[in-house]
Amino acid sequence: MESYSVSVIIPVWYESAGINERIAHVFERAAEAESLLSVEIIVADGDPTASTIAAVEYDNVICVAAPQGRAVQMNAGAARAKGDVLLFLHADTVLPVGAFDYMYQALHMAGNTSSGAKAGAFSLSIASDNWFLYLVSALGNWRNRLTRTPYGDQAQFFLRTYFEELSGYAPVPLMEDVEIMRRIRQRGESLAIIDAPVSTSARRWETEGMYRCTLRNVLLRLLYGAGVSAQTLSHWYRAMKG
Repeated sequence: MESYSVSVIIPVWYESAGINERIAHVFERAAEAESLLSVEIIVADGDPTASTIAAVEYDNVICVAAPQGRAVQMNAGAARAKGDVLLFLHADTVLPVGAFDYMYQALHMAGNTSSGAKAGAFSLSIASDNWFLYLVSALGNWRNRLTRTPYGDQAQFFLRTYFEELSGYAPVPLMEDVEIMRRIRQRGESLAIIDAPVSTSARRWETEGMYRCTLRNVLLRLLYGAGVSAQTLSHWYRAMKG
């Protein structure tokens, strides 16, 4: 790939207040890229009233209404995508400077050899000066490199043909990001983790409580690894969140 096109898919759920800022951010990062041929942005809204779509001010953004559920929304966005690469970006996550060139460097060998990476994610940082959240992100990055299962808030990306080969995200209510990375690992295929970190909002930790949110996330991940179904974990997640 001498240059490549990227489809940025943003799954949303009541994100009308910040969606235009996030769209502008993606276009800004795309304008910086030397390797990028074109970029398209797809907003996949799971709200039955499509409130976030209604707030989008850009005519050149593709808006998709989908049933609620991050996996279902991301798959619906991917079905509309035309880019060589699919980048799944959470609405509260900011890409690093040079993000599109980093992805190109991570994936460009895939066009020439079967041993090249066909999927990946960025490292993680949390937008906070709190020492505990810095520790959470540092430990998360260590775990990512050990287990090769980065989370969705690390902006997972795939060659579009490879994502289609994987049949996309499993239509589960929780852990869709871990599940697809686990499948890649089970296939014995390469996964790129870019050193440059995305910056994800601290709002979950601030709203739910830093220690409670972190403990819940660790517990859910451990239970999922132990074989508890995503459906069961979804029920527990809602109970613990409440």
